[in-house]
Amino acid sequence: MTEEASEVVLSKRDLREVTAFAAACAEVVLEIFEADQPGDSRPRDAVGAAWEFARGGERGKSLRDTASAALKAARSADTAAAREAAWAAMSAAGAAYLHPLAKATQVKHILGAAAYAARAAELLAGDDRGVGVEHLERTVQRATVVVVDVLKRFPAAPGGGGRVGELMRMLDADLRSRTLTE
Repeated sequence: MTEEASEVVLSKRDLREVTAFAAACAEVVLEIFEADQPGDSRPRDAVGAAWEFARGGERGKSLRDTASAALKAARSADTAAAREAAWAAMSAAGAAYLHPLAKATQVKHILGAAAYAARAAELLAGDDRGVGVEHLERTVQRATVVVVDVLKRFPAAPGGGGRVGELMRMLDADLRSRTLTE
């Protein structure tokens, strides 16, 4: 017998705010990918598409296509840091597709770009985990009241996922513990 997830109410404003948060998180590490793969704009295009949706654009095929292209760009990266940066961009574009199901896996749509970006920063610094923690501390400042409210509608981030999963759970716990006001 499988357990069905309850539905979470999400407005278009909620989706736009989550996507803007994810785009801002991914944007700060685009240079890591671009230093590794100059001339490959696929991750930047994915972040641009995320921003376009966040600012009122449509959630359509081009958004999905740029996310897919950023994923392919990650596979072409020469360094692990660049790969994580491209995954952050892919996650930013994918944030617009947060599903209204109360499942822990949906938290990846909200916090995935931030976790991948923190991991990219760590790897760029020689796998310095302190850099990732500092990156997450700055990320918390990007989270709006709406982003935190949306996050709290879902179960806590799931287990697993290696270091990126660990970073996501750290960020999840920090954001859930905050009381923000507009």
